[in-house]
Amino acid sequence: MKKRIVLLISVFTFFQVQAQTSIFNDLLHKHVSKNGIVDYKSFKNDEGKLDLYISYLEETSPTNFWSKDKQKAFWINGYNAYTIKIILENYPLKSIMNINQKGKNAWEIPFAKIGGKNYTLNHIEHKILRKYLFDPKIHVGVNCASGSCPKISNIAFTEKNIDAELTRLMKDFINDTSRNKLAKKKIQISSIFDWFKSDFTRDGSLIAFLNKYSETEISPKAKISFLKYNWTLNGK
Repeated sequence: MKKRIVLLISVFTFFQVQAQTSIFNDLLHKHVSKNGIVDYKSFKNDEGKLDLYISYLEETSPTNFWSKDKQKAFWINGYNAYTIKIILENYPLKSIMNINQKGKNAWEIPFAKIGGKNYTLNHIEHKILRKYLFDPKIHVGVNCASGSCPKISNIAFTEKNIDAELTRLMKDFINDTSRNKLAKKKIQISSIFDWFKSDFTRDGSLIAFLNKYSETEISPKAKISFLKYNWTLNGK
């Protein structure tokens, strides 16, 4: 009987996650271009639907019974949903950097409620995703709503698509000449690779990591410099 109850709960949770994630997926597909440009003005008109998805986040606690891919997809979607939410609450604005509440920036405000607990965006990224669900590709999943960020995907992450989608986003990011300038002997790359260098070099050098996804073969001895970050809002 106990096993049957656990199975029924698992099945219910599976379909609930699917149904709620589809709401966020539809919103992204509607308001985010393939190039990662967000139409925040039109998104604002659908804020009620975003709130439905956020209500699901507020009531849902990922557990160890979930696969790591399922947990990773959930937390990245949550991070992005709450990032969009705080932008909409302060829209119009030129940059997420302009958001400030009682001396705290957008990443330090404990407004992201998940499973009945309040989190900051920083906590989700650094204390959950990077610490317990480590994957260097996480950095192209979570989105800081800015021009130099890896583009936000116009589909939601799921247990099934998370690895393939993060791989696609990493390839797109590294080969995007507006965000990284690659040549055999010299590269100018995103400051993300500087800020989180330890994440990208766990299994080798930074250039070795880039070469996994780069369409340009980079010499191991290539000169590396980092580009200035553009914090302009990633909107129309």
